[in-house]
Amino acid sequence: MKLILAIVRDSDTTHMLPELLAQQFRVTRIASTGGWLHEGNTTFLIGAEEDQVEAALSIISKYSSSPADPKGTRSTLFVVGNVRYQQL
Repeated sequence: MKLILAIVRDSDTTHMLPELLAQQFRVTRIASTGGWLHEGNTTFLIGAEEDQVEAALSIISKYSSSPADPKGTRSTLFVVGNVRYQQL
């Protein structure tokens, strides 16, 4: 099991979240703020099996809009290995 932390623009979540859910990813959405202008962001916590990670990253990439500033980023992603996964 891997944990994907995806920090994306609020405006990109409109199509991204339904697609992730349609593909059966376990997703938690957290409102967040950050960046130089303190723009609104959404942080997704996505649980994925190792063989599903690339599919999740592909969806995030597909729905991440191009930044107004060419030096800016579209999304920030972290893929974290998980030693233990448990639901209570």
